Amino acid sequence: MEMEVLSILRTDPMAGLDPCSKGRCTYNSPMLDIRLIREKPDFVRQRLASRGAGDQTRIDEVLRLDEQRRKLLAEVETLKAQRNRVSREIGALMAQKKPEEADAKKTETRTLGDRISQLDRDAAEVESARDRLMLGLPNLPHESVPVGKTSADNPVIRTFGEKPAFDFKPKSHVELCEKLDLVDFARAAKLSGSGFVLYKNWGARLERALIQFMLDLHTQEHGYIEVSPPFMVGPQCLEGVGQFPKFADQYYGVQEGLDSSTLGKLYLIPTAETPVANIHREEILAQSQLPIRYCAYTPCFRGEAGAAGVGTRGMIRIHQFDKVELIKIVAPERGYEEQEEMLVNAERVLQLLGLHYRVVLLCTGDMGFPSAKTYDIEVWAPGQGSYLEVSSVSNCEDFQARRMNLRFRTETGEKRLPHVLNGSGTALARLFVALVETCQQADGAISVPARLQAYLKTDKLSR
Repeated sequence: MEMEVLSILRTDPMAGLDPCSKGRCTYNSPMLDIRLIREKPDFVRQRLASRGAGDQTRIDEVLRLDEQRRKLLAEVETLKAQRNRVSREIGALMAQKKPEEADAKKTETRTLGDRISQLDRDAAEVESARDRLMLGLPNLPHESVPVGKTSADNPVIRTFGEKPAFDFKPKSHVELCEKLDLVDFARAAKLSGSGFVLYKNWGARLERALIQFMLDLHTQEHGYIEVSPPFMVGPQCLEGVGQFPKFADQYYGVQEGLDSSTLGKLYLIPTAETPVANIHREEILAQSQLPIRYCAYTPCFRGEAGAAGVGTRGMIRIHQFDKVELIKIVAPERGYEEQEEMLVNAERVLQLLGLHYRVVLLCTGDMGFPSAKTYDIEVWAPGQGSYLEVSSVSNCEDFQARRMNLRFRTETGEKRLPHVLNGSGTALARLFVALVETCQQADGAISVPARLQAYLKTDKLSR
């Protein structure tokens, strides 16, 4: 039954789209197909329940509002038909020279018109309430995603390399960065408060080299098109990728000067996914344009309200960090094949740097809000004695495309929703942390991986 239901969306993703997708609503079209919810509510509840967040309890309210809206629209159509009939009677009465009866019918049409207008307003309000509720529902996990509650339930898919062995006690990145003057944590806090870093000297050059290395790798060897997007976007872009409204408390709103009325018109991006995935929002692409593969470097800004670790020294969890992001827009039939390729592309970064890592498949309870299936790449950081996530590679299926009203036209003229994929290719500063901790030497210097030496013009970082 599960495979059968999922095939409804994957073979006919445009089925059941409501007029809301055509711009009639305050909100973009819902990310889940309302037809699927109507026809298979128990299936939708079961898939949402597997995430463990209790979202399945909201399906009854979605269905109630949807049914109310449909009844209102049905009544509107009945009244419109009645109004049309009365209008025709007015013409006949006028032809028969019966003006008093015609005037009575005109009064009836005005009354019907007022009622229709009120019902239209009621239907729009109910539709808006339904869609606001649906915007808070996460994507349905793919059938291959293991059911689980936390990261402890994520199976390891594969590993690369071995944990480095040292004949001395490895230092943490904080010690290494301070000894080599790579990062000034104290002055960063003086400038911006806790949760920020100030790269210096070889540290700044290493950060820049890593960014350039990843951009060159993905554009020259993996076939991505580089874009450089704005670092501020409107809320519709955050809503489009599923970051709003659920996570609105985690991002930085921008205000123009002292004009408080502008606060919230723009937001600092939490990831390049936000602007890049939205590049083709509200467009109908030709199938011949697919697949689209973009990569972009941007800084990322995250408030991460309540997140453990923000405010502690180091670079594990900070408010601003750099990232090279990968985005794909593909035909649904190729969505999961393209996800596997994107994962290999992100892994290649770590392989070329000689870093030990593992790939894990996220369980239903640990998966991101818009994702149908996600792999995480976790790199080993010897100074931390733990793995650090440096990449998440996700297929969001048509979840984001539906919210962005992004479609493509097949060669036969059919309009369909593409799959939208995103992946970190990869994120810093955790990659920076893993690199300096893995490549540290007994004398405190950092050996530079061969692939980075052309960018840094040295094989060792020392003071």
